[in-house]
Order: sequence, then structure tokens, then C-alpha cells
Amino acid sequence: MAIKHADKPKLRDGDGLWLHRGKSGATWAWVFIFVRHGRRREMGLGSFGGGVGQVSLAAARRKADEIREILGAGGDPFKEMTERQARVPVVTFGTVADEYIESMKSQWRGRVTQAGWRRVAEVYAKGLRRIPVGEVSTDDVVRILRPIWTAMPETAQKTRERVKLILDHARARGLRDGPNPAEWKGHLDQILPRRDPLQKKNHAAMPYPDLPAFMTQLRKANGTAARCLEFAILTAARSGEARGALWAEIDLGSKVWTIPAARMKAGREHRVPLSDRAVELLEGQKARALSDLVFPGQSVRKPMSDPALTKALATSGGDGFTVHGMRSAFRDWVSEETEFQREVAESALAHAVGDQVERAYRRGDALEKRRLLMSAWADFCAGL
Repeated sequence: MAIKHADKPKLRDGDGLWLHRGKSGATWAWVFIFVRHGRRREMGLGSFGGGVGQVSLAAARRKADEIREILGAGGDPFKEMTERQARVPVVTFGTVADEYIESMKSQWRGRVTQAGWRRVAEVYAKGLRRIPVGEVSTDDVVRILRPIWTAMPETAQKTRERVKLILDHARARGLRDGPNPAEWKGHLDQILPRRDPLQKKNHAAMPYPDLPAFMTQLRKANGTAARCLEFAILTAARSGEARGALWAEIDLGSKVWTIPAARMKAGREHRVPLSDRAVELLEGQKARALSDLVFPGQSVRKPMSDPALTKALATSGGDGFTVHGMRSAFRDWVSEETEFQREVAESALAHAVGDQVERAYRRGDALEKRRLLMSAWADFCAGL
């Protein structure tokens, strides 16, 4: 191939390999041209020359041979050439998980769901984050699930389901091949013990007569988790509602906590009357507030984790019971020890009462009646 004295802008070496003159006229670059699925493609193979970073004629021909071999096997040289694979950055499970959450968060209802996904990606599936997403194996998935499979069955199930969706997403993007290692049916169900639906229990609830003694111990405990748990019990709120509470939702003057619909399980705004002890607790938190969260986690701008409340529960003598079970204890206390109406108790738990027609006519939320109820509950929890 006569290159030094060539007067043409393009020189053909043969079978797809070309040498193109640069715009300045002083440089040349190797290009491989082929047609695939009716589409003309060009691959740059580097600048011609013998210096560092340049490609000689012999080297260009070796690259061209590799491309022809890949094309002959039906592959894609843009992805499969050795030098290109070496340049492709490793995409980890953690990166794909974060990108999946970012792309899907607009379809999730409120911050609670998004926080739950981030908890899976950053806490329960932490052991997968640094693994290239295309290399996540069954052993890797089982390794993160085993520690929580029986101890935290609901959390473990959600973790498995969400890891599966992230890996499905990675496969759709061409980042991994083969079966999904987080698939349950016909795969993990042969490795991890199944949950018998006949043995599935409700959230373990502490007997309400034991609440006053437990609350005494809880109030002695230091830390934000203990205060968040106490607040959740005093307000009969769900764990996620209390952990995600924002100062913008709290009106200490009128003693009302207004939880927006986006953070409620039923998708309806819920007003919670605050007892004197609940207000006192909030004032203590307000004095040391560092963000818009009432009960921040280890990062002041992220909600506290659910395990943190479970740990606070166990530390204060509630081992074996669940945070959610405290709502059942509240409901049992109302039924057994008070004369408050069923509708008032159900409204305090943010449960829908009556059929659709009845709810349409019941415009109020019985706030003042519930204020009396929550005050009586706080007194009972204090042993009064």
C-alpha cells in the first residue's frame, strides 16, 4: 500500500479495511467498513503510524481479522472486540439499582416506597453493590437473603422481589444474560425454605397490659430510635409514617400531625391529634433538629431505618414483638378498656370505616373525639 505518496483521501487495503486521510491532510486513520442487517457501519481502529498509541499496517490487519471472525459468528464487533471490552467500564449492581430507582420513582406513591427501595439497594442488598451486574449469581443472592430469611421474612421477601426486578432491568438493557438468580419459582424455592401460608402469623403484638412497664423502660432509653418508637406508639402510627415524619407536617400550636396522602398506605391525608406527651417529645426533637426530618437516621437527611426501631423495641424489653404490633395493642386496649366508639378507634388507625356510601356522607374525621382517645392512650401508656 503506497501511503506516503498517495493523493487519494481514502485507501483500500481489502475486505473492509480502509485508511482515511484526516481533514488536515497530514494524518491517516484506520477504518473498517461493513454492512450488517442492511445498515452500513464504520469502526475506527486508530491512527496510522508506528509511534505510541498509533496502529501499524500489521496491527490494523490483525484487528480487521478479529472483526471478520466476530461478524462470521454473527456477533457485534462494537461490543465483542477484545480491546473494546477492555475499555468498557464495569457496571455494578449498585449502579444499576440506583439508576432503576431514579427512573422508576415517578410512578411510585410518595417518599415511603422510594425510601423502601433505597433501603433494599443500600442496606439489605449491600453485599451485591460492588459486583458487576452481569456476574451476580445465585450464591450472591442467597448470601444476602439467608441472614434475614427467617428473622425478617417480610423484609426478606421484598428484598428478593426487588433484587429480581433490578436484575430484570439489567437484562433488558443488555447488561446481563441468562436466568435471573433471584427468581423464586423453580429456583430459589429449591434452596430457601418456603413460608407455609397456614403458619403465617400476624404481626406479634405485645399484650396491652404490659405496655405501661415497657414504655417506662423505653422512655429511659437514649437515642432517636427510642423517641421515634415512642412517638409511633403514642400516635398509633405505622412505622414508616413515624420514621418519615417531617417538621412541615407538625403543627405544635394546634397539636396536630398532618400526614399527606402520598405517605399514607390508603392514599388519603390523615390528621393525628397529639397528646401532651407526644408534643413534649416533639419539642425535645425540635431543639436538636438538623434537617426537615423529625427522626433522621444515620444520615440527617435520610429517614431512620425500620431495623433501628426493631432494635429499640428489643432493647427496651419488647424482644419477640413487632413495631406494627403496637397498633394491635392499641386497638385491643380501646375495645377492652374504654367506651370509645369503634369508628373512632378505626379512624385513629387510619382505617376506612363503613362502605363507600357511608364514607361519602361522613365528611369529618372525628378529630376532637380522637384527641380525647389519644390523650387517654398516652395516660394509659404512662401508667396513669
